[in-house]
Amino acid sequence: MAVPKRKTSPSRRGMRRAHDALTVAAFQECPNCGELKRPHVLCGACGHYNGRAVTAED
Repeated sequence: MAVPKRKTSPSRRGMRRAHDALTVAAFQECPNCGELKRPHVLCGACGHYNGRAVTAED
């Protein structure tokens, strides 16, 4: 069984984890209602996507 010969230093452990950080989610304003929404996703407030009404408003 493979066993490490030396303890992994905190610096090396941190360098390995350098890319594990969470990224901030991107948001855009909906051109129809102005609410913030994710890019390429239907607007949850008004139901529009790409300039068209996809869902019926209540």
